[in-house]
Amino acid sequence: MALPVPDTLHLTLARFWRLVCDPAPGRLGYSLRMTCACTVVILICEIWQVPESALPAFVTLALWQKDRVTNVVAGIAVNLLFAVVIFLMFGLVHLTLDHPLNLVAATALLSLGFFFLGSASKLKPVAYMLALIVVYALIAIDQAPVGELATRALLYADLFILIPGGVMVVLGALICPSPKTLLTQAIAARLRLSAHLLQQPDALAQEQATAMLREGAGTMLKSLKMAKLEKLWRTQDLQCLHHALYSSVATLALAHAASRETTPSQPQPSLIQTLSEMAAIFEKGDYPTDITMPVVFGASPTVRSLASLLSTFTTPPQSNKPQAAEKDESGPSGFFFPDAFTNPEHVRFAVKGTAAVMLCYFLFKVLAWPGIHTCVITCFIVALPTMGEMISKLTLRISGALVGGAMGIGSLIVLMPHLQNSAAFLAMMAVGSLLACWIKTGDERIAYAGLQIGLAFFLSDLKGYGPTTDMTTARDRIIGILLGNFLTYAVFTSIWPTSAYDKIKDTLKTVLHALHALCSATTPAEQLVHAAAAQAALGTAERTIEFAAMEPPHMRADMPHLQSYHSMTQDAAVLAEDALIPALHSDTAHQVTRLEQGLLK
Repeated sequence: MALPVPDTLHLTLARFWRLVCDPAPGRLGYSLRMTCACTVVILICEIWQVPESALPAFVTLALWQKDRVTNVVAGIAVNLLFAVVIFLMFGLVHLTLDHPLNLVAATALLSLGFFFLGSASKLKPVAYMLALIVVYALIAIDQAPVGELATRALLYADLFILIPGGVMVVLGALICPSPKTLLTQAIAARLRLSAHLLQQPDALAQEQATAMLREGAGTMLKSLKMAKLEKLWRTQDLQCLHHALYSSVATLALAHAASRETTPSQPQPSLIQTLSEMAAIFEKGDYPTDITMPVVFGASPTVRSLASLLSTFTTPPQSNKPQAAEKDESGPSGFFFPDAFTNPEHVRFAVKGTAAVMLCYFLFKVLAWPGIHTCVITCFIVALPTMGEMISKLTLRISGALVGGAMGIGSLIVLMPHLQNSAAFLAMMAVGSLLACWIKTGDERIAYAGLQIGLAFFLSDLKGYGPTTDMTTARDRIIGILLGNFLTYAVFTSIWPTSAYDKIKDTLKTVLHALHALCSATTPAEQLVHAAAAQAALGTAERTIEFAAMEPPHMRADMPHLQSYHSMTQDAAVLAEDALIPALHSDTAHQVTRLEQGLLK
């Protein structure tokens, strides 16, 4: 029986630093490619003399994808969508130019619509980027209400999306790996970590394994889907990889369970060597076939189950049951979420987001301080649905803005006066972008800080064309970012405050549903699908509990079952691994039923 999973309810400073420094597989390459894209966007903006080039650079930072196919698809889709928005804006300009009340109404309606789409549809996070550009363009036109200048403002607003979209299509296709390559590397990373857990288990490796398990199969399935769109690979190869990605999740789960056993098994060199050899093949972009089951002596049921799993690691099933189970776990598809027009939380989120935008808009208008207009665009970046999420990420936002602002102002003081050419300026921007990209490509618990670092750094140093020493603009924009953060927080925690605690029970029901399906699976392939779904559901439940634990004391006073919910997720995490062990199957099913009864009390 596996030991209880470690308590990860709170993001301690030590854990935060580990996440910052974590050399996760593929993270460095992803960061470097994203940095290259941001630098190319800045270069294009400098050549074409596009004003406010910080926004195109930030849009690139926010939307850049890992693989070439997703970048091409996303770049084309964003530009087509924004083309429709530009036509809408041409009509809005005629209605709002020299009409302040019309401008206020248009800003409010656009914000309401984009916030709703970001909450209730699959357009998130693109909806927020589009809203940021559109609202910023309307504000810029209002500051220069002249016909020709208004037309130019619309043109530049189009370029704010066209340039990042074009770079994603062209540069993404040139420098990004194939989605199939990312898929095989992800499988290899899970095999490598499994071998490490069997050979030399330690707390850090177990923490990395837990984080990787909670991703489920979602990221790898997206890579597989993009690989199918690429039309370069044989169907048989993709089917084998489809089965292998689920097998890799189960392999890591069993290795993680084995590493936490009270009585560790004796070393199994044959099993470890097989895992390492399989990982090496996947790292080369291929996949192993005819895998011989490694010989294990004196092993626990967990290790024997792991060794048995490897013999069919890349052998796809003959029936369609796994595909049916996969569709059942993924739920209904469509542009809008199933509860888009029935759940009032989507409308409330849109109203709160719009209130924050309008409050920031009126503030910088009343103060007659155009330099802090960044408070408006910040609202679209930092809005989150629950109070727990707002509070847990507030520190990341503020610290990211301060770090990015310090980098920007420091470079203005120390580096800018000594830059002699555009190449030196681009090199400086690339170094700053790399730090933001490295944080942004990390764990979701710290990725938000990367966006804020990039936003503050770009807005501080990208004012005109080429190097600048204007610290006033940098100061005003950083103040605007901080104001946007605080005002958005104030609005979302004052109007219809939504607690993450209210969502915990539903997430746990999803976990138990996945565990029931895992225990009742009739074929090994179907079992693998449900095992991955259970891990992903556990990740969602754990994050929701973390958010609830971050809420203010007066709200936590109304959370009588928070600790029991946390204990329940720990038990469910153990059961999600034990359910893969045939010797523990009946006991695991009984424990799942007991958990369900405890949840319904």
